[in-house]
Amino acid sequence: MTPVMVATMVLCFALSVSVAVSIGLASILGIQVANANMLISVKEMFNSINKFPLAAIPFFILAGNLMETGGISRRLVEFAKSIVGGVQGGLPMTCVLTCMIFAAVSGSSVATTFAIGAILIPALIKHGYPTAYAAALQATSAELGVIIPPSIPMILYGVSAEVSIGELFIAGFGPGILISLALMLFVWAFCKWKGWGKNDGDGRMPFGKALWQAGWALLMPVIILGGIYGGIFTPTEASAVAVFYALVVGVVIYREIKPKDLYVILRKSVLSSAVIMFIIANAGLFAFLITRAGVPDAIGHWLQEVLKSPAMFLLGVNAALFIIGMFIETSAAIIVLAPILAPVAVHFGIDPVHFGLIMVVNLALGMITPPFGVNLFAACTVARISLDRIVKYLVPFVLVILACLLVITYVPWISLALRDLVYAK
Repeated sequence: MTPVMVATMVLCFALSVSVAVSIGLASILGIQVANANMLISVKEMFNSINKFPLAAIPFFILAGNLMETGGISRRLVEFAKSIVGGVQGGLPMTCVLTCMIFAAVSGSSVATTFAIGAILIPALIKHGYPTAYAAALQATSAELGVIIPPSIPMILYGVSAEVSIGELFIAGFGPGILISLALMLFVWAFCKWKGWGKNDGDGRMPFGKALWQAGWALLMPVIILGGIYGGIFTPTEASAVAVFYALVVGVVIYREIKPKDLYVILRKSVLSSAVIMFIIANAGLFAFLITRAGVPDAIGHWLQEVLKSPAMFLLGVNAALFIIGMFIETSAAIIVLAPILAPVAVHFGIDPVHFGLIMVVNLALGMITPPFGVNLFAACTVARISLDRIVKYLVPFVLVILACLLVITYVPWISLALRDLVYAK
């Protein structure tokens, strides 16, 4: 059964069939080969999405779309620009910093790409930056959307590996800040070298005025994250609070969301949520079948025999995840691989929360690596250029993220220090 499933999935990928359909078709054929009852497919697909924490996904997507339409994104850009926009290369640094702030609510890198890219990509082009560079920068910066909490992939890992989502969220701050600082340092040095961005400070608001205008927008992540770690509401409930807050700010305070906009916002959110849920349902069925076939145990034993130390295990897993992330959507990869790899990591003495951050950061790289990088497609759509044009600017960004990944992998306290402080027993 397992060889048929894997072969079918690989063949579908090669034929450019969508990830969700490829996984689902492979699972159905696996059931047929095993002569099992086809009702298993319906039952397990339903069970895969019938989990309370997954309710956070459509709410966070809706919150991100409300922020984009309601003027919150634009005010965050102006606020970030008032902080770092005055130096040479300040506009690319503004892109990174804005994505970091926006990520503290949206939970989605694609939502971050569209919401911030629609503002900053044209601004970067206007200031003389190459269009391809602007798109590559936006796609890379938006990766922070799944690393800075709240994060949809972290929710999926928590559900799949039975790890506390609250602990994953708090552990995501260290890696997120590390990557943000590394990217800002890199773009500053790169712009100095290229001679770009000498006029980035033009049109920059004073800090006080930008802070005043962005006050309601900046209060949003404080309420959401403060409520989660203050024990006021769960991460899932926080997603609903984020929607309510974004709606009130956009409609009542900023008055940029009109009644006619709500249909478009809801439709876009429903379509995005349906795509993710369809992937989760099919990946859940696939994971159930390979688990019943004993594949996770076999892989676990093989890894323990081949990779004798935690350091070698982490190196091997990172290499494998980097390749897998290029071809499989992040959500599907986490749902399929987390139940397999997390128990092996625990066997090697690796904290499952730390391992979750390694998986999320690594697979998030798949969002900015061809051929199936969703952030790349989103950024290219906003910039109206072809994918092949941004590759030469993309490679240095990928190398920066890889360097950060190695630090996150082998320096656990970056992920766990804040977690241990907040959840100290």
